[in-house]
Amino acid sequence: MRIFLTGGTGFIGHFVAKEFLDCGYSLKILARNPNKIPSLAKHEKVEILHAGLLDAEAIKKGLEGCQACVHIALGWGDTPLAMLANDTAVTAQLLEFAAENGCEKFIYTSSTAAFGKVRKNANESMVCMPQDLYGATKASGEAYTLGFKKMKRNIIRPGYTFGHLAFPDGVTQPDRRFFNIAKAVKENKAVCLTKHDGTQFIHASQLAKLYAAVLESNLSEEVFFGLGTEWIGWKSIAERAIAMRPGTKAVIEEEDKGWGSEPSLFSLEKMEKFFGLKFNGNDFLDEHIKWNLEL
Repeated sequence: MRIFLTGGTGFIGHFVAKEFLDCGYSLKILARNPNKIPSLAKHEKVEILHAGLLDAEAIKKGLEGCQACVHIALGWGDTPLAMLANDTAVTAQLLEFAAENGCEKFIYTSSTAAFGKVRKNANESMVCMPQDLYGATKASGEAYTLGFKKMKRNIIRPGYTFGHLAFPDGVTQPDRRFFNIAKAVKENKAVCLTKHDGTQFIHASQLAKLYAAVLESNLSEEVFFGLGTEWIGWKSIAERAIAMRPGTKAVIEEEDKGWGSEPSLFSLEKMEKFFGLKFNGNDFLDEHIKWNLEL
């Protein structure tokens, strides 16, 4: 199978690219910077298309000969209209071009932000209630993906995804919280956190396995949360970092914003039911904390 992949040189995307290559697929990767990950670009089963999300003609031509399209890239904007033009419209156009070029499968990368307002026992069948512009944009992309009926379309909603370097010259996550914790520990400073803050962490390599499972399936119009099963607090991560650095004088300071101590969890039953997949971010946390401490 040949896959057209957007965002393949980004953080989540380069883990997905590695998983797809390990599965034996060939990739055509849309990239504004074709030299961002040289080892990926030089892979014998990878073709880099030097273009951006707004380069319609290049994308349309690039999709030729591809059997699937996996859309991970995010088009950003500072206003609702900019987000509409740079992300939602791009998704709608990509759906149309993929179908016109004979793609049989399409995976759209959404976010738990599309689900929005936190509710107990959250599952994929619940209505989306986005709380910000990013979430609204992702929810809009979901709607276009589900409403377009010309090929098999599925949606993945990643949660907090962490990790580093799927390839030796790869990239780590853009969120800086792990880095900031490690920096404070190394510099004997206070680690400043919000009390009861945490999430269902998932490692990017684990998330990539969900992409492969969805791609290999014959499902259509399904939505899957991509998270770990266990809720992990940022305080626990800071405590682990401190324990790995004997002699540090770093302390943890928590701001109480009135957040409850009982976390509201996303249900991962659907992912396990359809694919037998069940992930725990703890499996990779110590490794990632250590990596940040050694930077």
